[in-house]
Amino acid sequence: METVTVIGLGKIGLPLAAVFANSGHFNVIGADVNEKVVETVNKGISHIQNEPGLDQLLYAAWKAGTLRATVDTEKAVSQSDVVVVIVPVLVDEKGNINYKYIDATVEEIGKGIRKGTLVIFETTLPAGDTRNRFGKRISELSGLTLGKDFYLGYSPERVYSNRILQDLSNYPKIVSGDNEKSLELVKSFYQKALNCDIISVSNLETAEFTKVAESVYRDVNIALANELAVYADSLGVNIKEVIHAANSQPFSHLHSPGVGVGGHCIPVYPYFFINNGLGNGIVQLSRKVNDQMAKYAVQQVEKHFSTLENKNILILGLAFRENVKETANSSTLLLADELKQKGAVVYVDDPLYTSEEIAAFQVQPFLVNDREKIDAIILQAYHAQYKDFDFKQFPNCQFVLDGRNVLDLKIIEGLGMKYQGIGVQ
Repeated sequence: METVTVIGLGKIGLPLAAVFANSGHFNVIGADVNEKVVETVNKGISHIQNEPGLDQLLYAAWKAGTLRATVDTEKAVSQSDVVVVIVPVLVDEKGNINYKYIDATVEEIGKGIRKGTLVIFETTLPAGDTRNRFGKRISELSGLTLGKDFYLGYSPERVYSNRILQDLSNYPKIVSGDNEKSLELVKSFYQKALNCDIISVSNLETAEFTKVAESVYRDVNIALANELAVYADSLGVNIKEVIHAANSQPFSHLHSPGVGVGGHCIPVYPYFFINNGLGNGIVQLSRKVNDQMAKYAVQQVEKHFSTLENKNILILGLAFRENVKETANSSTLLLADELKQKGAVVYVDDPLYTSEEIAAFQVQPFLVNDREKIDAIILQAYHAQYKDFDFKQFPNCQFVLDGRNVLDLKIIEGLGMKYQGIGVQ
């Protein structure tokens, strides 16, 4: 069997490695700089939580002897026919890209690669990086000719936390190569590895652009929904009714408004366009609109009280979205900053996090004894545990801001609390 190295055993890389190792076609080496991750994988144990089916899949591959892990990326690459890179790039508050982790990975690939190896990048990247930054560097380090001595592909990850294995099977895989030979090799690999539908595009840059465009589409449409919701508030119009009615028209696909957009993808990847020549326009404006929703939400709470000075505000959900233990660009962090600037005392509850983990974000972890202190509640992440949330346990709560438009207005107002959603009053 061919040997495949997956570099980066994070929330996407580990499921990929496990799926490849259970395909019946490959022996898989997982490479990661984290020794603890490598140690757990080599015991057949997943360090990724809340990913249905992953524990069993990883254990099966480990037991079958088709998956092992190492911290020695260069050596793993030297033993491989295919190398799949899923190492993140970082983006700072101004949208600037930090390539340090993936650049370090490319250095190891360049030192270890052997003739005939196929290297595929799955990390979301600005158009041109796979070829001009990484392919070129691998060639320089190895002395091998790109497209002749080694082959280069790009196939963006498109999965969603909590359903990664399902998405790997159900979503078509977008594939590309630096030339026809590379494209055929990439296509053949994923047909065997994932057994899913394949969409081939003409070059690496098109595939890179496609992945970023997917995120931009969502960010822009969420911004539109948010802008409409704010306007609806000013007119006393219920945006939920508007969306339901408007989307009965087959060409209308209005998204749901909310207190903000979080995660590793949607608020990040638009900067791959913005900072690489797209310029001012709807993409940049959408980023501003979505980032301002936390401020808007806090303003609605402030209107009810006149002042937030010394008010005790509880935010439900530290995670950036429901049912995942991930805080990347969470709207709760923006909400907390806005509330603190107004003099409020911020409490945060999240059933997926310990009190110590919550306190690390410079907010008060909510404890049962705090119930009588709470003046207002903001729902940010609608975890499954909140579907039966008991608002009666907060006798002094006056105001509930439903940041995801999912709560029952009648229940809340029946308790004597004021309800407001985003575009819903």
